[in-house]
Amino acid sequence: MFIVAHRGTRETHPENTLLAFENALEGGTKAIELDIHQHQGEFWVIHDSWVNRTTDGAGPLNWFSAKGLKELDAGEGEQIPTLRETLHHLSGRCALNIELKGLDDIATLNSHLDYAINECGFNQEQLLVSSFNHHWLAELNRQRPELKIAALTASKPIGLCRFAQELNAYSVNIDLHVLDGEMVDDAKKRGLKVYVYTVNRQEDWQRLKTMGVDGIFCDVPNEAVKYFASTTSQTRVWPK
Repeated sequence: MFIVAHRGTRETHPENTLLAFENALEGGTKAIELDIHQHQGEFWVIHDSWVNRTTDGAGPLNWFSAKGLKELDAGEGEQIPTLRETLHHLSGRCALNIELKGLDDIATLNSHLDYAINECGFNQEQLLVSSFNHHWLAELNRQRPELKIAALTASKPIGLCRFAQELNAYSVNIDLHVLDGEMVDDAKKRGLKVYVYTVNRQEDWQRLKTMGVDGIFCDVPNEAVKYFASTTSQTRVWPK
């Protein structure tokens, strides 16, 4: 079972911060998931389009200047990091899932991916871009067919995992509450990896392993790494 730190160690540290990412790495997790919104020429590593839940500020992200966003406390004195800052900080030390929440232009995203590979020590096999917006993924695949993409879903479509195969996705990332054996089997037949979010209980960890799921997104990733230590060797690249 491949373990992915969901927004870092968000159960114990401020989510989507460098502190939470570093804690995941220190605890033995080899893969991190983060969320990005594009605003004022930067990608901001934050899940929501409003700052209320995760910072001491209030209002939508686009109300703030870049300086204003940096002045917010994201918890324990942490700032909202930019994607560029995060890539530099992680420096290729883990596999990385970048979830697109807000995107204005793919050219800026491509420049960040180039920055990750050319200047931050990441290689192609470490990077995965996911989204619920499958139009963005389709365009990204058209421009960078070598890049791994993951199609997110919180539903069980009529065609099961066909949509992910049609996107030429590496994986289908499925909500725990809609996943079932039929979806897992269908994904495998289509050559897709199956990752499940968000999975924090040992009973679910074991059940998903039995079902043949490839990986989980977890708010307590270091605990999950320990749980699977005897059966799974974690790696810094996405499993083939």
